Amino acid sequence: MRSMSAGRHAARLLLALAALLIGAPVLAQSTQDLLPVTEAYKLSADPAEPGVLKLHWTIAPDYYLYRGRMKFTGGEGISLGEAQLPDGEKHHDEYLGDVETYHHTVDARIPYTAVAGTTRLTLAVQYQGCHEVDPKICYPPHTEKLDLALPAGAAAAPAAAADAGFGATLQALGGNRGAGAAGDALPAEQAFRFEALATARDRLLLRWSMPKGYYLYRDQTTLKVVDAPALQLTPAWPPGTAHHDEHYGDVTVYFDQVEVPVGVNGDLGSRRQLTLQASFQGCQQGGICYPVMSRSVTVTMGSEVAAGGSGKDAATPPAAKDPAPEPAMSLWWALLLALGGGLVLNLMPCVLPVLSIKAVSVLESGESPARARSHALMYTAGVLASFAIIGVAIVALRSAGHALGWGAQLQQPLVVAALACIMFAVGLSMSGVVQFGASLGNTGAALANRSGPAGDFFTGVLAVVVASPCTAPFMGSALAYAFAAPVAYALAVFLMLGLGLSLPFLLVGFVPSLARRLPRPGAWMETLKQVLAFPMYLTAVWLAWVLAQQRGADAIGLLLVAMVLLAMTLWWFERSRHRGLASKLLVLVLLVLTAVPLFYLGKVQRPTAAAAATPGVVAYTPARLAELRQAGTPVFVDMTADWCVTCKANEHAVLDTEAFRALLAKTGAVYMKGDWTDVNPTIAAFLQQYHSPGVPLYVVFPKGGGEGRQLPTVLTRGLVERALLDASR
Repeated sequence: MRSMSAGRHAARLLLALAALLIGAPVLAQSTQDLLPVTEAYKLSADPAEPGVLKLHWTIAPDYYLYRGRMKFTGGEGISLGEAQLPDGEKHHDEYLGDVETYHHTVDARIPYTAVAGTTRLTLAVQYQGCHEVDPKICYPPHTEKLDLALPAGAAAAPAAAADAGFGATLQALGGNRGAGAAGDALPAEQAFRFEALATARDRLLLRWSMPKGYYLYRDQTTLKVVDAPALQLTPAWPPGTAHHDEHYGDVTVYFDQVEVPVGVNGDLGSRRQLTLQASFQGCQQGGICYPVMSRSVTVTMGSEVAAGGSGKDAATPPAAKDPAPEPAMSLWWALLLALGGGLVLNLMPCVLPVLSIKAVSVLESGESPARARSHALMYTAGVLASFAIIGVAIVALRSAGHALGWGAQLQQPLVVAALACIMFAVGLSMSGVVQFGASLGNTGAALANRSGPAGDFFTGVLAVVVASPCTAPFMGSALAYAFAAPVAYALAVFLMLGLGLSLPFLLVGFVPSLARRLPRPGAWMETLKQVLAFPMYLTAVWLAWVLAQQRGADAIGLLLVAMVLLAMTLWWFERSRHRGLASKLLVLVLLVLTAVPLFYLGKVQRPTAAAAATPGVVAYTPARLAELRQAGTPVFVDMTADWCVTCKANEHAVLDTEAFRALLAKTGAVYMKGDWTDVNPTIAAFLQQYHSPGVPLYVVFPKGGGEGRQLPTVLTRGLVERALLDASR
């Protein structure tokens, strides 16, 4: 399935893009009415004729079999000749090309020879077919094992097909897929071990563990509380492995082990125990697919773990409690902190490259107060509009139960790649490779236009987008207040952040005395503009590094191709200014080609190889944290991301130092790190638990139990030392 040709893959991607562009709804077809494979294609065998086995399929209406997908393999002591099959109906299949198919019935004759002493006629029969009306699906290749008595003379009764016991049950349900034998598969209880852990009064952690070679479907899983149907369960599934399934289409599956945080929504009342029922389905890779299985477990909320399959509860460490709500903060104090946070944000390294654009434009308009005010107002409008949109989106999505925080857009590889290309284009413009005219003022390229109001507006938008990796002092508390406050108050906080970010330019534009202190325009400004291009290139390099952490070398290769094509596009755009229509059309062609690598970049999956463990660092999981707390071990939890500039500054100054490692050894504490560079619902749930709008988040858990202590977003060595010493007492 993964060996699909590149052309077919590209065609499907283009069709999906077209569907998005026209806004067509995606209609999920129900597969509940489909027949099991052994009922859709009923196989019978007649070994009466010596040396020839006759097979007969009865095919249900609206189903068909592929002639070319039939395979026959002899068992021990049996050699098969070439199967004799009738011609089928010829047609062109979307995936398999020119094929022949059978409807209603089909008969096959298979010559064979048996080694002397062989008493049984054994063979494997593999076939594949499809359902040709809605829902149009194709079954995976299905294998039936036949074990028949060799004919003693004129006739022998056909024997029953398939294995006995567990394998026969699966085959009767149409679960036997691929070439794997059902008898080689593990029983369902061993193949899919299910556990449920209560991590708080209203939170569960579900865990499925599978041996190597087995996988679990995400979207074939349902959860319910048996003894309290009014309670709603909201799972936060982590990223899985993309998989194309012949039966279900494009799906997400999980190998080895998956942990799923689940919120319990509703009034628990005085209940201390819940009976959870989980229904799920999985497969053996290259072998059988199990029928839907259900497990019921009873969990004592906050203090016990239940293992599915055994039905018994086992003791587990006390779960981390939800921290006490932060002290009440007045709206005016939150607005003041937001203003200060936005103001300091101007000094953060992620914002400075964008400010260099405005620095040049303000200096160039220094002789005209009206021009300076226009620059300041349009830049501020871009900043405020962006903060308003982000505020509305975050508040709305979090109110609906989605885990979205400050900086979450940089978890999307396409956003990171697009920002890298924008920074690269702005750098080329400031280096003099291209000059954008007013006609492009309303496009993304107008970010580099120094004179148009649209350029000022979009520079403000870009400043907000790249500001999200930074968390300025005071900003964290203001954002935390915004996430918990009423919608109107939350939007006021976001707008005040924007006002703080744009305040320096407002002051320059509207205070003549400050404007007069700016250097006068002159020839030196062209040199300054070219020098300021290099922070743009460095920002593009940093974004490329973030993308490498998210999607690996393949994504970087696609990004570099896109950057080369973008440079070619801008170069030819400049050369085509005074040329004919054909030259200008070539610019559009090159621009489309630039978008192609970015389109395929969105399909690159996160590298499956596990990263090398960092000495002295334990990867965050809720279960591991609970185990350490039960053992009485103090824990320093660090929630970070590669795109978080504040996180990296804290690591360089405090956490990646010999002094911090010595402090861990002295206090016996464990350093646990969670990586939010990519989308991770487990970490998002932890951030929500501590009312954090994003990363960094630092929580220190004491060895004696109790609530974790949340530290400020900007760390100092003294602050961390005091927290760990207190936690170890």
